Amino acid sequence: MEFLIFIGVLVLIGLWVMSAYNALVRLRNMVEEGWSGIETQLKRRANLIPNLVETVKGYATHEKSAFEEVTKLRTRSLEGGSIADRAATEGLLTRAIGGIMAVAEAYPDLKANENFVSLQGELSETEDQIQLARRYYNGTVRNLNIKVESFPSNIIAGWFKFIKAEFFEIEEASDRAVPEVSFSS
Repeated sequence: MEFLIFIGVLVLIGLWVMSAYNALVRLRNMVEEGWSGIETQLKRRANLIPNLVETVKGYATHEKSAFEEVTKLRTRSLEGGSIADRAATEGLLTRAIGGIMAVAEAYPDLKANENFVSLQGELSETEDQIQLARRYYNGTVRNLNIKVESFPSNIIAGWFKFIKAEFFEIEEASDRAVPEVSFSS
């Protein structure tokens, strides 16, 4: 009888280990899915930037430094790096795009340009999608990190080398703002 109780306890422990391991795997995969969503939207924004720069450049030729900054940051954004590096670069890029939009406000003909208005709309939609992807990713990171740090699942996480994931955060409050996009002409 004692042997059956011992076997029963071992089976319960084995089921618990399997359940905890599977929960950690699920959360890790959700984090990877969330990061993939962010990268997709960041790539979409990066693909819009050359069109935006060229459209605005035709009207505001003396704003060369703003265009160069956006182009440089776009290139840096596409290079990758750690999540913290990406967040910092994306924050700077968001601010630089906001600067381009501010330049556009000074040119009524540009604000009425159909291509520019279309790019503004796509950029605004993409920024919204980036924010949604960030929220999803950070939520899954939070859930994984809680599981990795909480007892008793932290034991399983340690055995199978699960580690905490890094949040995708923008440090500077001004960088958190979505670039101002105006549809008025």
